[in-house]
Amino acid sequence: MEIISDINLIRIVLALVMLAIGGIFDIWKREVHDYLWIIFGGIGLVVLLIEPEPMDVIYSILFALIIAPVSIIIWRIGLFGGADAFALIALALIAPQITLIESEITPLTTLSNAAVLIIIPLIINVLRNISSIIRHENIFEGFTETKYRKILACIYGYRAKQPKYGFSIERKRGKSKKFSFKVHHAENDNFSTKPNTWITPGIPYLLLIIAGFVIQLLFGDLIMNGLFTITNLA
Repeated sequence: MEIISDINLIRIVLALVMLAIGGIFDIWKREVHDYLWIIFGGIGLVVLLIEPEPMDVIYSILFALIIAPVSIIIWRIGLFGGADAFALIALALIAPQITLIESEITPLTTLSNAAVLIIIPLIINVLRNISSIIRHENIFEGFTETKYRKILACIYGYRAKQPKYGFSIERKRGKSKKFSFKVHHAENDNFSTKPNTWITPGIPYLLLIIAGFVIQLLFGDLIMNGLFTITNLA
């Protein structure tokens, strides 16, 4: 493990505190005020005043800000919310490309790590549905769908008795129901409140960003390291 400077430790602590506060609000209210990112991003810039080599850090910040247009585009598409985009930008200002190990990372590492972790909610969906089927619940009652689309539905969502923070993925077609696998806009679409309906969970993506940043610190880039490992084994 490489020796990390006290200033970088300060930056890591600032980043983790910011993300922790944001994560708490994201779970509690599903809303994080922009002031959080502005305040901590500003603190990250103020830390430049005590940097022994401020120009090196400025160059690192400018490079890390490659994440800014990428995260804004993803936000506008609706794959995650504005808070998630601003969190990534604030991270670039506070802890630009910082890791605790000797591992190659990029400005997109936190985001790519978070994207890999999206598989976890999908696995949870599958386990929920398997559990319901084992309990002999008719989770596909009223649906006229192919086996393939039912399997896809079990990955994408689950039947919720009292849905909360989830988007409906079922549509009425005449007397039967059909699944809809469209991508829901993280900020514009409304959560479903209808009981006993199929939903895809509205994942607090900020939690995945937090995990992605922690993995960046302790392991590096999941995708790059994975490809490197596969290449060495080949």
